[in-house]
Amino acid sequence: MKEVGKVFLATNSDYKYTDKIMTYLFDFPHGPKPGSSHRPWQSYFDLILVDARKPLFFGEGTVLRQVDTKTGKLKIGTYTGPLQHGIVYSGGSSDTICDLLGAKGKDILYIGDHIFGDILKSKKRQGWRTFLVIPELAQELHVWTDKSSLFEELQSLDIFLAELYKHLDSSSNERPDISSIQRRIKKVTHDMDMCYGMMGSLFRSGSRQTLFASQVMRYADLYAASFINLLYYPFSYLFRAAHVLMPHESTVEHTHVDINEMESPLATRNRTSVDFKDSDYKRHQLTRSISEIKPPNLFPLAPQEITHCHDEDDDEEEEEEEEEE
Repeated sequence: MKEVGKVFLATNSDYKYTDKIMTYLFDFPHGPKPGSSHRPWQSYFDLILVDARKPLFFGEGTVLRQVDTKTGKLKIGTYTGPLQHGIVYSGGSSDTICDLLGAKGKDILYIGDHIFGDILKSKKRQGWRTFLVIPELAQELHVWTDKSSLFEELQSLDIFLAELYKHLDSSSNERPDISSIQRRIKKVTHDMDMCYGMMGSLFRSGSRQTLFASQVMRYADLYAASFINLLYYPFSYLFRAAHVLMPHESTVEHTHVDINEMESPLATRNRTSVDFKDSDYKRHQLTRSISEIKPPNLFPLAPQEITHCHDEDDDEEEEEEEEEE
């Protein structure tokens, strides 16, 4: 790790409390490797900051001072010197970390366990890479795998409900009876919520995401039940999120269309047309079983041809500007 990066500790706790906790965590008979001598916990970090006062730490911050590790008291005056290994600092700001470590923005991976005080502020104020630790994720994954049939049934019910209205428009007089589907959705949602305990799921309310889940997806580059998961990846590993289609993309079937036949070069996709006037066809659509309905596409396919049509109007404007000059 020392050859490829630096490690810093930023905590809101004071030095005495931090020292007790870190001494307990690093209380093992050997050093980083079996057979090496024991080392104090301060030697594992390139920079140590206590009394950070997050989330103020990611804004204007406070005065940076040096801590006397023997007494736990702060030394007089503001510290303005270079980074010293093994020295404990108090206060400061996220800008201080960037200056002392000689890194900024995406060069820093910040690991925290608070969505607002750690992840949201560090992402919006500094643009750091973020890793959110969510201990409850272990229980969420257990329910997700153990009760997968409930999730699949709820997804099928949502799709079946949408299918009932798929081929009806404003001229239709038919009104599908969805009361039984609504009761079934309510029952499955209740069974799912009961699997998570009294407080329910941290990430889902039925088939919908919670506010916390949406903030995790938006501000956390990585998230896991423990940062120990990073040990299973090399330092050069590139983490990439799976490509997920938006609702308007996952529910529409695309067919190839010859651009020359269209009036506009931007109209490169369309829906397949179906005659909905046949009453037998409508009745069949309303009485299909859930097993006959295919769920929408969740992941996009790689493009097989060029889909971008170059707008030549911009080139003409640029040529006119060059001639005028």
